[in-house]
Amino acid sequence: MKSRLVALTPLLAAFGLAASGCSQSASAAEDVVAAPAAARTAKEGSGLKTAIFAGGCFWGIEGVFSHVKGVKSAVSGYHGGNAATASYKQIGTGVTEHAEAVRVVYDPAVVRYDELLRIFFSVGADPTLRNRQGPDVGPQYRAALVPMSKEQRAVAAAYLAQMKKSGKWDKPIVTGIESYRKFYKAESEHQDFLAENPRHPYIVRWDMPKVRALKAIYPGQYSASFQRN
Repeated sequence: MKSRLVALTPLLAAFGLAASGCSQSASAAEDVVAAPAAARTAKEGSGLKTAIFAGGCFWGIEGVFSHVKGVKSAVSGYHGGNAATASYKQIGTGVTEHAEAVRVVYDPAVVRYDELLRIFFSVGADPTLRNRQGPDVGPQYRAALVPMSKEQRAVAAAYLAQMKKSGKWDKPIVTGIESYRKFYKAESEHQDFLAENPRHPYIVRWDMPKVRALKAIYPGQYSASFQRN
């Protein structure tokens, strides 16, 4: 279980350590992989759409999607499990069936669902890791797609199959699709965390590189401004 109290203590700060934040690790972040453009593109019509992505610590996933043009909101929360255990402290035990996740509301006229998938697997989450991402380990940090419509589910299934055949990854793709159960918004201190805490040690080491990779790989879809909730 990781500890993520928001404030740094002076003593820990002096040693460059976090009193809050996802688990710290001496290893480097996973390499960025430019995921393939989707062969099966999403056709979602007009109006805002919603999708849920689980990809390890929600700070980074929220931070990436908050810098994507066409995304109207990216909210950190917990998917699965039940309301009684939908709190950071309890999901940290890894036995509540929740996953840290981000609920993304987007305009498909600006960014399609399949494009969000491509961004997610390029810079957000490593699809070859099971029950972990980066330095964070446990089922609550699993990577998963949670479609909110039949079209999203069809696109997600086609894209995962395409990824498996692409040869882009050295290890097998293990990320799967989960049926929507319930999304519980996380505590307020976890919302807009990257924008509010850009110098947090975890953000600097694990999440800012994701945002920089987004800008480098997909400059046309990158927004310099952070879409706050």
